[in-house]
Amino acid sequence: MHLLKPLALSLSLALSSIVVSPLALSQTSATEERADYTQFIHVFKSKILNEERTVVVQLPKSYKAEPDKVYPVIYRLDGAGNLPLITSVLERLQNDNAAPEAIIVAIENTERLRDLYPTVNEEPQGPVGLGGGGKKFLDFFEKELIPLIDEKYRTHDYKVIGGASAAGVFALYAMTEKPTLFQAHLAYSPAVWWNYGAAVNRTKEFLKKNKTLDTYLYMNIGEEAGVMRERYDDLQQFIQNNKPFKLSYVSDALDGVSHNLTSAAGAFNAYHNLFMAKQMPLKKLTYDMASIDAYYKKLSEQWGEQVTPPDNAVRQLGYQLIGMRNFDKAIKVFAHNTKLHPNSVDAWWGLSYGYEQKEDNKKAFEFLEKAVKLADKSYPYYDMLMNTQTRLKAAANL
Repeated sequence: MHLLKPLALSLSLALSSIVVSPLALSQTSATEERADYTQFIHVFKSKILNEERTVVVQLPKSYKAEPDKVYPVIYRLDGAGNLPLITSVLERLQNDNAAPEAIIVAIENTERLRDLYPTVNEEPQGPVGLGGGGKKFLDFFEKELIPLIDEKYRTHDYKVIGGASAAGVFALYAMTEKPTLFQAHLAYSPAVWWNYGAAVNRTKEFLKKNKTLDTYLYMNIGEEAGVMRERYDDLQQFIQNNKPFKLSYVSDALDGVSHNLTSAAGAFNAYHNLFMAKQMPLKKLTYDMASIDAYYKKLSEQWGEQVTPPDNAVRQLGYQLIGMRNFDKAIKVFAHNTKLHPNSVDAWWGLSYGYEQKEDNKKAFEFLEKAVKLADKSYPYYDMLMNTQTRLKAAANL
């Protein structure tokens, strides 16, 4: 009996944690301009669900200005009330070149529990008889909604699905039922207590059978208790201990954060860990400089645009290694950068700097000369470059 109260509390939270936008009430398609973002409201009849559905599509700021550009798509369950949070988080990341622009599709609800839970609840402490429409709802995504978005908008084949509570359960279900339909799955405080932990059991069985899973999964949990926390912890620990090859898995336990705030509390970590930054992290660098090219190849595939390893980003790796006094590896990085950017003054100056820090002034002067030959007086640091040339020439006794 001590489980009854926590389960009832979790149930009430699962039922209340939906944000329904007024846009869901619209019966006609419309366009809205909001602070450089364009939003389209699509109302259409779903043959699979046999009902009218509403989705709100928010286009990136650059959508009109760059007609050849394609964008990843984020599918957010529980409606357009979630758009301000996602937009704010993505903007912060984009300002630091840590996330691409994305099309966001917010799906408004009709019968939320029916659609989001794949099994009918039979556990007496919960709402017996509800749920069970998850399979049909996933078919709706695969066969109707995603094709509609791909037809109407310039989408890149990188799709994210996210949701909270019951919607978090659906994100997990999508991963186990159609693991290649989405490339990332965000489950904020997923209500895995539902129906005796059916989502926990299904996910475990899936992971036992799939030793390779090329996707991203973010899960978190707030200040939960009872079977909600017990079943979540069971699932979280199982995934951690049985993580398939290629699965990128991030989880957060958010002490003091209520169930309804787990989306807001977790959104930054979810997207920050999902998207690859244009500044390659030093931990991704091996002694093989091909790791630089491999990182930006994968980033290009995720972002939907061709990204050559940026001159300044590669040099930053070298500067970090200099700070760690790993001069030989830094020089390898700087040298690789000159191959990527042979006409860059900064690339050759970076290589010169690496040798100077190693106290090989002759090599430092040799490579600085290449930078000098490429520079003219319009180069913003021309005087500093000339002063460095004079200093290195003297230091090398040339």
